[in-house]
Order: sequence, then structure tokens, then C-alpha cells
Amino acid sequence: MNNSKYKINNKKLYLVSKSPRRMKLLEEMGISFEVLHTDVDETYPAHFNPVQIAEYLSQLKLTPINFSKFSENDLFISCDTIVVLDGVIFGKPKTETEAFEMLRRLSGKTHQVISGITVASNNKHKTKHSITEVTFKNLSEEEIQYYIVNYNPYDKAGAYGIQEWIGLVGVTSINGCFFNVMGLPTQLLAKMLT
Repeated sequence: MNNSKYKINNKKLYLVSKSPRRMKLLEEMGISFEVLHTDVDETYPAHFNPVQIAEYLSQLKLTPINFSKFSENDLFISCDTIVVLDGVIFGKPKTETEAFEMLRRLSGKTHQVISGITVASNNKHKTKHSITEVTFKNLSEEEIQYYIVNYNPYDKAGAYGIQEWIGLVGVTSINGCFFNVMGLPTQLLAKMLT
């Protein structure tokens, strides 16, 4: 088996993320990269719509980077994913009660998963977004509780990971990029990189 990495115009890539799922997806795309961590206050202007919020937050994650310390050929990838139901944005739950309430509200409904993705270099930034519609069956309280107790809903927008148990038993349909729901719209990223 060939273990060589897929080259993107011989550029060095940095993933600006703490998400293990984004790292895994980038690895599965065969792309060689290094991880950079930045900490930003993820506050956004109140008048932004959901697409603007996702794109803004993906750009915001790059603001602590001093691009002048890197080569002109280096590329930086940042992404932010939000879950939206009836205009309400679901972030990452902080408590078991919050996680339960989010999943209870998503139950039996179709929501949107919106990722803003930014690819940047020393002198250029490009930001796009991907939207996927996800429909859940009516989840019982027992199913929601089982998921919260046995999995980790606290590091995921909307309190769920589609690749986990709740996605396997609870999602009735998906319209759009599956990997976007995991946190990285891979096809869009590939297009942006090439």
C-alpha cells in the first residue's frame, strides 16, 4: 500500500483546530498537515445570520496567527460548525441538562448544520460555507439519556455526533455533505485547496 500523502501544490498545511474529528477527516483525505491551536472568544455580532456566524467564527480562529512568521507557501485551514433549528443556534452544551434539552428539541425535526471554512495564506483568505439538513426521528427520553451517559455530547454543536450511536439509530434522513455534519465539509475543502 502506498503511504504517500496527497500533495496540495507542495504547500505546507496547518489545521487550526482542536477537534479530533477534523484531524481524522483530514488524515483520511490523505493530506499531510500540522495542528495549530488558537484560543479566541467566539462572540459574534448579534445581527449576523447563521451562515455569517459560521463564516465569521472560522475566520476568527485565524486572528491570533502571526502569518509573517510562516512561509508564503504555508496554508491554514480553520472551520466552525453550528447547528440551527428554527433560527435558533445550538452551540456546545455545557451541562447534561443543556445536552438533553438540545436533543429533545432536535427530536422529530429537521435542522441545519452549517460549517464556515476558511483557507488562508500570508496574503490571501478565502471563506465559504456548507449547509446540510439532518432529520431526527422522534427520540425517546431513554434514548437521549442513553446517548448522553455513554457518549460525549459536550464537545459537539447540537450535542450530538452523527458518526456515533445517536446518528446510527436516530437520523432518518440527511440532505447534503455527511462529513459537514461531522465538522469538516471535505469535498468543499478539497475544492478550495485545489
